[in-house]
Amino acid sequence: MQHQLLDTTKHFGNLEQHVLVIGDVMLDRYLIGDVSRISPEAPVPVVLLKTQHDRAGGAANVAANLALLGIKTHIVGCVGDDGEATILIDLIAKTGIDHQGMMHSQQRPTIAKTRILSGHQQMMRLDQESNASFTAAENTQLLEIIRQQLALKPAIVILSDYAKGLLGHDVCRQVISQCNALRIPVLVDPKGHDYSKYSHATALTPNKKEAAEACATTIHDPDLIDKAAALKDQLDLQFFVVTRGDEGISLIDRHVHLLPATAKQVFDVSGAGDTVIATLAAGLMHGLSPLESLQLANVAAGVVVGKVGTVPITRDDLIEALTSEQSSEQAHKVCDLPQLQQKVAAWRKNKQRIVFTNGCFDLLHAGHVTYLEAARKRGDRLILGLNTDRSVSALKGPTRPVVNENDRARVIAALESVDAVILFDEDTPLNLINALKPDVIAKGSDYTADQVVGGREVESWGGEIALIDLVAGRSTSNIIKKMNG
Repeated sequence: MQHQLLDTTKHFGNLEQHVLVIGDVMLDRYLIGDVSRISPEAPVPVVLLKTQHDRAGGAANVAANLALLGIKTHIVGCVGDDGEATILIDLIAKTGIDHQGMMHSQQRPTIAKTRILSGHQQMMRLDQESNASFTAAENTQLLEIIRQQLALKPAIVILSDYAKGLLGHDVCRQVISQCNALRIPVLVDPKGHDYSKYSHATALTPNKKEAAEACATTIHDPDLIDKAAALKDQLDLQFFVVTRGDEGISLIDRHVHLLPATAKQVFDVSGAGDTVIATLAAGLMHGLSPLESLQLANVAAGVVVGKVGTVPITRDDLIEALTSEQSSEQAHKVCDLPQLQQKVAAWRKNKQRIVFTNGCFDLLHAGHVTYLEAARKRGDRLILGLNTDRSVSALKGPTRPVVNENDRARVIAALESVDAVILFDEDTPLNLINALKPDVIAKGSDYTADQVVGGREVESWGGEIALIDLVAGRSTSNIIKKMNG
């Protein structure tokens, strides 16, 4: 899967279509310094200012993520008539985002968040914004701008709602209705307790706290995901995404999928939700499924939380992370029994069907690869029990194996069709099968069902035996004969 995501990411930016982001834009300002003393005027630290960074925040950060992934991006938002507006629009323009849809209001300031930091520690945040609702005239102007932008036929529309007034109930209803009529998918990063204004959108991507509030429960509720699934159906969404910090991401469609968090270090989670929805949209634009797109978004979020402040993902950063993830993921497929039992428990929790097969797999060839691909199709996860060098010698003779067990395990782990590899030293994998209790046991069609070790046991707990056709004329023994001939 990572290989497909990596290839897709490399081609980001090759489409003529664009994404339209609509939402609350803001300026994120970072004042960074050192603290060495307490003020004599009040019991507060004195920050000696060293650097200042201005970054596009809110919906503008969503757009920046898309643009830096190579996606053509348009934005609709609202700024005031002030210096912050000039800075923010300049940041947006420098990222290559089309900002013809930006509104300028005399009624409100540009939303700005100023964070004061000492090292990586945030000490204070100063917010500049208006609590006043958008006026009727402002909403009329906004809807006309959106109508003009939708006439340009974006591939996807993202509603980035920070509850700052731009995406009121009527605006959301009209935008989603128009997009549905034009068959344009709508992804929403929501806010508030009442999600009815987002009904009939394609998907929502709240964080865990937001999802709990919308479901009238708490983040500690063990049934939160079930309640989110009920909310998805109530709102008539295609899928529902809950970003859960260090617990990863849950995707709710016809099933529930849990994607474990990928971050190695977390410095700042601000902007991670923006990265998730932007990368999700980029993946969908390029033909990935929601699950595949979220796998991509999960990796992207793991990158940005490792940086200080609101920092968008770039295509190069994402490709580098995917390459590293792919290599790490392959190495982690080789497990001992306790590790594998943990994986199996997680797969079962997500109602995934587990296939088991075994063999020597010495000198991997096309017959092996074809067989494993066919075995994987019998379920959702494929475990391969791999004979150790000692057991291969016992089966095949003292000249075998040609390739040692660790190398064989690592090569097999690199196959996309294989989800886990475990070495076993017994004459048969029966103990391993009893410990893992797979749903399907796969073997080559040169066996009969009654010859399959563990077949009777698998059937006893409701599983089945799958006999897989082999590729004629492909065997390690034939390859060795040719080499020696």
